[in-house]
Amino acid sequence: KRLALISGRTADNPRLLGECIANGCSTIYLEKPGAPSVAELAAMRDEAKAAGVTVLMGYNKNVCKYVSKAREYADSHEGSHITFVSNNAYENTPESLGECFERNAEGMLKNMAIHELALLVSFFDVSVETIEKCEADKEFSSCQTLKGPSGKEYTDFDKIKFTITTKSGKCVSVQADRCGGDVSWAAVDIDGKEVFRHSMPDEEDKANVTVLQKEYPGAMPYFFSQDPDYITVKERVASHCANGTEPTGIATIDTAVETLRVAEYLT
Repeated sequence: KRLALISGRTADNPRLLGECIANGCSTIYLEKPGAPSVAELAAMRDEAKAAGVTVLMGYNKNVCKYVSKAREYADSHEGSHITFVSNNAYENTPESLGECFERNAEGMLKNMAIHELALLVSFFDVSVETIEKCEADKEFSSCQTLKGPSGKEYTDFDKIKFTITTKSGKCVSVQADRCGGDVSWAAVDIDGKEVFRHSMPDEEDKANVTVLQKEYPGAMPYFFSQDPDYITVKERVASHCANGTEPTGIATIDTAVETLRVAEYLT
């Protein structure tokens, strides 16, 4: 048994996955979004299936505490509406955002907010075929065209908010802000009033964040707050490879293909 972890530039992933399969890997951990396009990711999925290789995705928020607690609350309270809020801590300057836009040239919906789209696909039955409507919060959302370090211009969202309603009547919102700070959360509202919120990091996790900040000075803050969840994902993937255990909660490459389909549909 052999496990490979692919965490490189998205454009390189199709080649890297093929090389991992050729070198006898039985399980592959693939970081999001997996590939630059649906067509490429679907081809990677088919290549892996033909070779009998399991591909599991690094969608850490699928196992996040704040996500599971908000879902549990909403499931037990009639009329609940969940909003997933994802924040990064880039400086709100043309230089900082321009560098971000260039480094993440696939765009916010295929990069930062792809985690939230994976949640919608995994837990809210969202797919291209099931979307009834997508309503953008134009007052909150902001799109800019900025120069990256290379001098080339990139157009992307620095923040975005939208609500998706499915044909079966499920409704869920996503908010993402590259300059929103260090804390992300899931909030539940009933009749327009917030009744529940759980944040990442929560009080229990803040001690670990402090330790990691000292150990890795200068790293982006979201690495610290998401550390426990990435450990969970990697341990479950490794156990699946070594022991054949069920990788509970871990997104498959099939989930990733549908997530990327939704991202392209919304773009």
